Amino acid sequence: MKKNMGSTDKTIRIVIALIIAGLYFGNVVTGTLGIVLLIFAAVFLLTSIISFCPLYSIIGVNTCKTDNKKV
Repeated sequence: MKKNMGSTDKTIRIVIALIIAGLYFGNVVTGTLGIVLLIFAAVFLLTSIISFCPLYSIIGVNTCKTDNKKV
């Protein structure tokens, strides 16, 4: 699995995930929408940790500025 996410992309995803989690646990977003957004945030965190986004590989996007190395 090759890295296809740069550091800026990972940072943005982590910030968005933290905002969503804060809204959910602060009871601003609740119910089904809250659960869906929390799952969305978890996916953002997971893809940021492994530096790989499956959707990027499907559509051919690569935001990683360094040479692609196998993880």
